[in-house]
Amino acid sequence: MRKIKKLWFGLGLVGMVLLSFNWGQVALAANTSKSSQSNQIGFSVSAKIPDNQLNKKNSFFDLKMNKGQDETLQTTIYNVTNQDIKVQTAIHTAYTNGNGAIEYVTPAKSFDQSLTYKMTDLTKLQGSKTVTVPANGSTVVSAQVQMPNKDFNGVILGGWYFKRVDQKVTSNVKGSMNVKNQYSYVIGLKYTMGTVPDPALKLSKVTAGMTNYHRGIFPYIRNTSAVIVPNLTMNTTITSKNTGKVVKTAKKSNVQLAPNSVYRYPMLLGKTKLQAGKYHIKMVVKNTEHRWVFEKDFTITAKAAKTYNDKSVDNSGINVIWFVVFGALGMLIIVLLGLWLFFFIKKRRQNK
Repeated sequence: MRKIKKLWFGLGLVGMVLLSFNWGQVALAANTSKSSQSNQIGFSVSAKIPDNQLNKKNSFFDLKMNKGQDETLQTTIYNVTNQDIKVQTAIHTAYTNGNGAIEYVTPAKSFDQSLTYKMTDLTKLQGSKTVTVPANGSTVVSAQVQMPNKDFNGVILGGWYFKRVDQKVTSNVKGSMNVKNQYSYVIGLKYTMGTVPDPALKLSKVTAGMTNYHRGIFPYIRNTSAVIVPNLTMNTTITSKNTGKVVKTAKKSNVQLAPNSVYRYPMLLGKTKLQAGKYHIKMVVKNTEHRWVFEKDFTITAKAAKTYNDKSVDNSGINVIWFVVFGALGMLIIVLLGLWLFFFIKKRRQNK
């Protein structure tokens, strides 16, 4: 009995170590300042601002461009370590991500059909995509811009992405797990041609779906204009056409839409299951300058409801993080029981 108590005490101690470690890493990533990030990842970047910069106070490329314009952009990578490092660079086209923010870091898998010119088509890196920056030194990297020869009114948006690719593990504590933290920089690329149009938003469709294994209802808001639409507030009500009852209300603030992009707005249901039927959605989308009201009927099929209900992690009511922790503890119990059984049999044989 005493051995069993010691075993469970040991498991509880390991569990506390795992939890404190995981949450410590999250807190570190969330609260690291830019200056300390530069020290941890070993490099920083700085744009060489050209003469056609619209706002000289901006540290990113905010450029006034003309039809057919050809221009070379340059960025300096600074290495603050005492050894050579390798930095990978890439050009990305901006889009609106699932959080309602403009995404520059992760490349898009698809684009809205209203997007005429992608940043990746207009801006090409010169030389190798991975460069070596000397110890305590710097390297200048270049990108060539070729604007379209046709007239265009609006904003083309993207980012110049930098990531160190030879970074070592940052944690080296004996008896603990090591975690490789990855940091990166993005310098914004914003090209403005002609006259910037007014924003034009549309509610294209509403579907049942899933994000990160959480079920919900997803309105698709399209920005079909070549302009950034900032600081949107979205008030949404979904009503069952079968019963006339409100089944879901939601409010989301500070939504930023990239030019010519679609926002798949996740209205997550939590423990409430999707129900097949006919529904009506009303959305009021506004900022200080514009206001849109969208209304649309949509249907959730029995097949879609069953598919997403069955796959959802919301059914168990267990947080995914706890699920991972309990899984790790379960594996640990199996290992410890195996070791206990091994030594028990070995000792028994020795006694014989």
